[in-house]
Amino acid sequence: MASKKGEQGSLKLPAVLDLNEATQLHGKLMSLRGKALVIDASAVERAGIQCIQVLLAGAKAWGEDKKPFSIAKVSDAFQKTLQLVGMSADQLQAQEIR
Repeated sequence: MASKKGEQGSLKLPAVLDLNEATQLHGKLMSLRGKALVIDASAVERAGIQCIQVLLAGAKAWGEDKKPFSIAKVSDAFQKTLQLVGMSADQLQAQEIR
């Protein structure tokens, strides 16, 4: 996808990130690909591993595209889920692939 330089997208995650939301989340991310992306996870009350995996894949894809991918706000529930699987929000930041 072509995008203008400096174009940025944002995505506010829903309260429930369950198996049903994983496919929708993937679609939302793909519609924003090619843009710098800031994710707001402040409203998340429950997060499933499937959605965490989608976000990890998104961070990797954005890194491959050399575009910023970051989590700006994190709810306590989202943070606790990440901790349960041995991660932190920092690991959901795009790392530029060289």
